[in-house]
Amino acid sequence: MCLPAGLEAAPPAECTWLPQCLVRCWHAGSLSRCCAGKGVWQCLTDGLEVSLVHSLYLLSPGVKDGSWTVLQLVEALGSCLENTDPRTRGRGIQLLSQVLLQCYSLLQEKEVLHLVLFYENRLQDHHLVIPSVLQGLRALSMCEVLSPGLAVSVLKAIFQEVHVQSLLQLDRHTVYSIITNFMGTREEELKGLGADFTFGFIQVMDGEKDPRNLLVAFQIVRDLIAKNYALGPFVEELFEVTSCYFPIDFTPPPNDPHGIQREDLILSLRAVLSSTPQFAEFLLPLLIEKMDSDLQSAKLDSLQTLTACCAIYGQKELQEFLPSLWSSLRREVFQTASEKVEAECLAALHALSACLSRSVLSSDTEDLLDSFLSSILQDCRHHLCEPDMKLVWPSAKLLQAAAGASLRSYHCVTRSVLPLLLEQYTKHPQSSQRRTILEMLLGFLELQQKWGYVEEDESSLLSLQAQVCSVVFSALTDPSVQLQLVGIRALTVLGSLQGFLSPSDLELVVDHLIRLALHEEDSQTWGHPSTPLRCVSSSEPEEESSRDHCSLRQRCLQALAAVSIHTSIVRETVPVLLQHLRKVQKGNTAGNTQDMVSVCQSLHRVALQCQQDAEGCWYYHQTVVPCLLALAVQAAMQESAHPLLGKALLEEEVLAAMVPIISAATTHLSPELAAQSVSHVVPLFLDGEVSFLPQNSFPCSFKPFEDGECLEAQRRLVALLMAFVCSLPRDVAIPQQERLLQELLALSCSCNCPFTATTAAKCFAGLVNKHPAGQQLDEILQLAVNRMEPGLAEGPRRMQALTLLLWVTKALVLRYHPLSSRLTDKLLGLLGDVELGPTAADGFSLLMAESPDVLHKGCHADVRIMFRQRFFTDNVPKLVQGFHRAGPDVKANYLKGLSHVLNHLPKPVLVTELPTVITHYSHLCLQPLLLEAPQIMSLHVDTLVTKFLSLTSSPAMAVRIAALRCAHALTSLPTTVLLPYKARVIRALAKPLDDKKRLVRKEAVAARGEWFLLGSPGR
Repeated sequence: MCLPAGLEAAPPAECTWLPQCLVRCWHAGSLSRCCAGKGVWQCLTDGLEVSLVHSLYLLSPGVKDGSWTVLQLVEALGSCLENTDPRTRGRGIQLLSQVLLQCYSLLQEKEVLHLVLFYENRLQDHHLVIPSVLQGLRALSMCEVLSPGLAVSVLKAIFQEVHVQSLLQLDRHTVYSIITNFMGTREEELKGLGADFTFGFIQVMDGEKDPRNLLVAFQIVRDLIAKNYALGPFVEELFEVTSCYFPIDFTPPPNDPHGIQREDLILSLRAVLSSTPQFAEFLLPLLIEKMDSDLQSAKLDSLQTLTACCAIYGQKELQEFLPSLWSSLRREVFQTASEKVEAECLAALHALSACLSRSVLSSDTEDLLDSFLSSILQDCRHHLCEPDMKLVWPSAKLLQAAAGASLRSYHCVTRSVLPLLLEQYTKHPQSSQRRTILEMLLGFLELQQKWGYVEEDESSLLSLQAQVCSVVFSALTDPSVQLQLVGIRALTVLGSLQGFLSPSDLELVVDHLIRLALHEEDSQTWGHPSTPLRCVSSSEPEEESSRDHCSLRQRCLQALAAVSIHTSIVRETVPVLLQHLRKVQKGNTAGNTQDMVSVCQSLHRVALQCQQDAEGCWYYHQTVVPCLLALAVQAAMQESAHPLLGKALLEEEVLAAMVPIISAATTHLSPELAAQSVSHVVPLFLDGEVSFLPQNSFPCSFKPFEDGECLEAQRRLVALLMAFVCSLPRDVAIPQQERLLQELLALSCSCNCPFTATTAAKCFAGLVNKHPAGQQLDEILQLAVNRMEPGLAEGPRRMQALTLLLWVTKALVLRYHPLSSRLTDKLLGLLGDVELGPTAADGFSLLMAESPDVLHKGCHADVRIMFRQRFFTDNVPKLVQGFHRAGPDVKANYLKGLSHVLNHLPKPVLVTELPTVITHYSHLCLQPLLLEAPQIMSLHVDTLVTKFLSLTSSPAMAVRIAALRCAHALTSLPTTVLLPYKARVIRALAKPLDDKKRLVRKEAVAARGEWFLLGSPGR
């Protein structure tokens, strides 16, 4: 604790005279020099008043260390406490209370007793003294040595002597704190007061308005009820003193330091009102009244409170009010235009039905659930017969809300509603009407999923099994696609109801699904995400007909992928897909490439669906990855001997489609299984070890990293190596990693094939990104720099060197490696190169964007948070400076690079940073950037317009001119984006028309003229 101004050190322990001396001086208003005569440090200079904080600082340590007792302090304060001036008495009690608040835990039982009696007596004192007395009682209420009976005595004194609501907010809060403390530690004593305690608290709380105090008061009421304090005849009074705040109408002031929100008060009051059934007879009429209010907030609060009350109410509390509650709920759902109100009404109806379902009935008691549901059916059922009318859906929602409350309510409603809907489906021949009816039927079918299988004699749905299936099957054959979609959703639900569909029904289901999946022309039907193709275990693509085999084959592949959601199914479908891939590879037709891509897309979908199941993921990996590698190796070896065989599999499009398969099959492997797999794959590429591949009798060796034109096809397969090693978890060790990195580096710089060079560079970058920091990484990076720099300087492979530079830079930027800034500077320098400049500019997009196959979090890359913001901060000034110095033939490269950086910067960050860019660089590059990259800049038009207009008043003439030129250039953005700002800009540009500088006025005239013409015909 810092010493107050003027104080030096703590008093010595032997200064037992200090209380008397200090109090005398404090009372007199200045510190006597008698203290100095006894060796006391000079606390304050002569003539200054000793403040309470100084006194407290001096006295509290002495009480804490036992130098003097609290009773000695009271004795020393005697002249203050007995003074005829109430202000002086108040200051004395305030000092004592503040000491007690710091030292209450050290008090003895006898001391507490005397202090309580003293403070109780002072509650009858002048009103100026009362706040300090309450602070002292708060300190005493926290004492563990409080004698039995004193808590009751204190509260009685407060209830009788203090008019709480006449006090200030802080003092009222002190009273609530005293009550809270006693309720926490002296519960049994307070309960001995019976209903008098409740009545006393009601008097304390009555009229409270401050939200800080209300939160505490509401908590006290909740405790009164939850801990079974006696309410006696004061139930209604306790309800009235709290319900007068319902509904809460509170708006926190701006910059409120207390942070109390309206929602805090709403939830706290709701917890009170819904805490006991004893409030029901008073609360339910209030809720019904507020539900009829014109204020939406009052409606919502009432409905949410009713829902909360239903959790503790029973039939007894609800019986009298059920008709009125249902009437209000029905009216709101039928008439409201608010989705929120409708949703809360349905939730309240659900809660009411659930409450009535829970009640235990005696033999002579009316079943209120039946009568309540009968009222709902009576008011809603007939609307279901009018599928074209506006009340059909509100009625269906009400019935479904009630039916979903319990199994009993579900049976009661569906016994009446399901036969009616099935009848209406038959009566209405129009597809639109049938669709509405089937959607309502679907809603009730989905509710059945909550209860699962039920006994046949209880289920109204099972008794209607044949009719339901007939209706759903008829929807699947209807010409209307929209009706078919609803039928498919209904079929999905029926398939999930265990035991509902008979074996013959299942055969029909399979027939319909195959027909829809393989022969239906509309893609909405066969490709609908809710289609229950997942219920089918296998399909036979070999049975396709020749007349539409291309489209049919794709649908078969999609169907096989769609159903592969369980390991048992995956074990059946994956071999079929791989067999089809082998079959396509052996073919020699023009469509082979697209067929292979389709198979790969289906395999990729299956891989994604297997990732969350460890068993399925490992089966897929060890089945698919070796097979794909074997097919690719075989195709690469065949190409040199038989160029027409297997050529399609080596196409860039096919290899690119195989990459995500291998990546998805690898990313979710456990480290142990991944290590097992990598021990096979890496030796395959480095040493030609093919023993783990199926059908591994190849005509020649596999040596993708050796030189020779005949090995070009083998080198293309580095893409598959990239997919594998760059998707491994970071903690998996890669065998011969240094050798692999060197081979990849050499291939990326020396290969003439752009596809191979790029994949090798990406693979190298992916491994570098995950490589542990240290000497080995530094040596590899230095080797890469030594290979890149000569390649970039001159020669036929400058583009390959640039590609390697881009990917290595990205790998290092993502992990904040120190070398990244050096490589970025190298890239910035290439923007001025006539040959490589445009590609280098596009490279900024690669650096900032998410890469789909490597260097992203999904493949365990080392990606630091906010790397884009850091790159922006470090390099945008360099881009602007380079633009300013560049020649006219390469300026566009800098603009393109800047546009890519801005385009990929997160929007919240860009909103924060763009004003800085505008302020510092608008005169350099923003005007050309608006002309060169309008699509990007239009995303930030609000920030641009605001900043440009503010800069037109800058003291610097050059800035005013640049801002006006930028405002002029804004008109190159899409007209629809600018029109909302037209009037504002024209008004703002009127001021610079009178600028004292002619050049400024000239730019203002040009800019304002363009904005006037904005949106004109023919412009």
